[in-house]
Amino acid sequence: MRLALALAQKAMSMGEVPVGAIVVLDGQIVGEGCNRPISSNDPTAHAEIEAMRDAARRVGNYRLVGCSLFVTLEPCLMCAGAIQHARISRLIYGASDPKTGACGSVLDVFSDSRLNHHATLSSNILKEECGEILKQFFSEKRRKA
Repeated sequence: MRLALALAQKAMSMGEVPVGAIVVLDGQIVGEGCNRPISSNDPTAHAEIEAMRDAARRVGNYRLVGCSLFVTLEPCLMCAGAIQHARISRLIYGASDPKTGACGSVLDVFSDSRLNHHATLSSNILKEECGEILKQFFSEKRRKA
């Protein structure tokens, strides 16, 4: 999660919402990403998507079975869907997202028994640090506005 936080810092330095993510397979980092939707003009360029794209390229498969995804913020609905389609085995996130979180805060995609894949969830990992970088970012945005 500390590497994901470093990637969140990178996103913040680019003027993006500070979210970072890494994908781990067998104890090795196989993918990493940070938020880039503003700089890339791509609404799908969330940290989770970027990290899974990177991992899929490195692993050579769009299925990321056996992989764990660490992300600093609870995934949104789009990212939760991508996590399911990629067959990520384990999702670990830091701060909850009370506005768009799809892993228990607003929706709970992974508990829906109608869906065919369910990642194991761990939440609130380094919750304070993950939340603080977001508070800092939005506080600075409001101050400049």
